[in-house]
Amino acid sequence: MVFYRDASRYNGNMSTLFPDTHPEAEAVLIRLLRQAPSWRKLEMVDQLNQSVKLFALTGLRKRYPNENETQLHRRLAGLLLGEELARKVYGSMAGES
Repeated sequence: MVFYRDASRYNGNMSTLFPDTHPEAEAVLIRLLRQAPSWRKLEMVDQLNQSVKLFALTGLRKRYPNENETQLHRRLAGLLLGEELARKVYGSMAGES
C-alpha cells in the first residue's frame, strides 16, 4: 500500500517524486525524462550507479582505513554482488580461510 502526503499532487500515473519540489517543476522533469531517448536514460542510470559505487567506496575507506584499494574493491564486490558470488568471482578476502 502506498501513502501520498498530498493526494492532490498525485497525477494518476506516479506518486510525487520530490515532496519539496513545486508540482509544476516536477511535471516538467517527468515530461523531460519521458521524452529522453533510451541511450540518455541508460547513461543517467550508469551515472547513478557510478555515484553509488563512489559513495560505497568512501564509506568503506572510512570503516577500513588501513586497507589498500584492492582490498576495498573486493569489499565493494561483496556489497554489490553478495559475499558468496564475490568469493566465487574474486576469491576470499585477504586473511580469510
